[in-house]
Amino acid sequence: MYNFAWLETVALKTRSTQAKIVGTIVSLAGAFVVTLYKGSRISLTGRTQSLLLNSTPSKSNWVIGGLLITAEYILVTLWYIVLAQIMKEYPNELTVIFFYNVVVSIVAVVVGLITEKNPNAWRLRPDMALVSILCSGLLNSLLNNTVHTWTLRLKGPVYVTMFKPLSIAIAVVMGVTFLGDTLHLGSLLGATIISVGFYTVLWGKAKEETCEDSGADSLESPSRNKAPLLQTYKTENV
Repeated sequence: MYNFAWLETVALKTRSTQAKIVGTIVSLAGAFVVTLYKGSRISLTGRTQSLLLNSTPSKSNWVIGGLLITAEYILVTLWYIVLAQIMKEYPNELTVIFFYNVVVSIVAVVVGLITEKNPNAWRLRPDMALVSILCSGLLNSLLNNTVHTWTLRLKGPVYVTMFKPLSIAIAVVMGVTFLGDTLHLGSLLGATIISVGFYTVLWGKAKEETCEDSGADSLESPSRNKAPLLQTYKTENV
């Protein structure tokens, strides 16, 4: 039976724990706002009227996609909890990520062979598809997972998972800026709520670490003061 009490300290009467709980709830609420509420369209190019009603119904399955992303983030959070236990027993990021990528590659190949039966789709050509595959493998599977595992070993799973809702807000900003996506009121409100919750959790974590450091110093200071007295007492007896 594993003891998971070391993952995160919870003291409901302290401000740090209250800030972490409230910030987590606020971030999740913001993620649901971005996912489930679209709202009116915001035009960034218009001079006289910035808000335009979206009268045409959307034909995209953005609700299903958002729910799948939410399920992915829940599963990733559970994986981070398991990975934190693994890093406690075996604190070697590169080895853990290597075996993680091997298992993920095997599962991806099996699922890909089942879902994609066209052999032409597996041919790699020197085009943008090959560049995207290389970038995904190097930046996401290798660098991203290694940094997440290293940060998880130092800060814990709560600190790492709080960046997942924030990535939704970052994706909204990047999509509007570089891809020309349409900005909606729900995305703007949700991104703002996520940012507020994210910084609330960071404040709680910083407050908690400050209290732990001050408590450790107070426990160490008496021992430092007693050591010379004991040493003097032994010297006098000799």
